[in-house]
Amino acid sequence: MNIFLETDRLILRRLTESDSDHLFELDSDPDVAKFATRDGQPTPYDMIQEMVLPKMLKCYEMYESYGFWVAIEKSSNQFIGWFHLRPGLESPAFDDPCEVELGYRLKKLAWGKGYATEGSRALVRKGFCELNTQRITATALVANTASIRVMQKTGLRFERYFTETRCTYGDQPAVKYSLDTVEFNLDEY
Repeated sequence: MNIFLETDRLILRRLTESDSDHLFELDSDPDVAKFATRDGQPTPYDMIQEMVLPKMLKCYEMYESYGFWVAIEKSSNQFIGWFHLRPGLESPAFDDPCEVELGYRLKKLAWGKGYATEGSRALVRKGFCELNTQRITATALVANTASIRVMQKTGLRFERYFTETRCTYGDQPAVKYSLDTVEFNLDEY
């Protein structure tokens, strides 16, 4: 797996054990946690270190070319969040074990600046051009309209509604967007 992926404004690098403070800071913002964590609450630091980070790092062992990328803003050299491209085996929305899940979580200070779309488009391009991915899929709660808009701007198309059952605060309506390799047009990326 390439350790770095670069866009116009971002450096995406492989996640490491030393990123626990970054992950904690990101998940400590209630506005970020609202749509990103299982219960909509900030993630405790010990849970980041003992459960979240090890699970994210394990992705590198399980899947040679997929995983998580820390997003660094080039102009400030600051951590602004993370992206992932990984097999989508954990979500009830994924029907096919060959589907690859695109995801991201960014700090509030990075919202509305196009970073989520920029990083997502880079990973879609990587998936189809370098990794021979056949299908990329992303999901979001229906209430997370900003994330849905990013999926649309990334080129993914609405596929279906489903119920997200992993939320500890109750089942939530969600959407699934996807893009198949036959629909991918490199000239648009």
